[in-house]
Amino acid sequence: MGLLYLAALAIALTGMVMLDRRFRLFFWSNPGRAAIVLVVGVLFFLAWDLAGVGLGVFFRGETDFMTGVQVAPEVPLEEVFFLTLLCYLTMNVYTFAASRLRSPRSLRSGGAASRRAAP
Repeated sequence: MGLLYLAALAIALTGMVMLDRRFRLFFWSNPGRAAIVLVVGVLFFLAWDLAGVGLGVFFRGETDFMTGVQVAPEVPLEEVFFLTLLCYLTMNVYTFAASRLRSPRSLRSGGAASRRAAP
């Protein structure tokens, strides 16, 4: 049962990848830029977590659903996966919203509206 939370995060990340691929949002739009943005975002939030731990604000909660593996004091392995999911979700939503504002018809049915012949 110690892998349940990690498995849930992995499933959610898989869903983000599938949405990204389906609508060409983030990594499927520009892989190099996406990798840089995702890594910088995760590192920023990890630094934020470490600062919070250092100030005594954040601490690791005990639960049977987590692996117990820590990547730093009071920072569990699952936190890295959660932060990755958070950043990936944010960028998918941002890219989707931005493309909807630019061209509302382009994402309907995966772009099918833009491929149809005009009457």
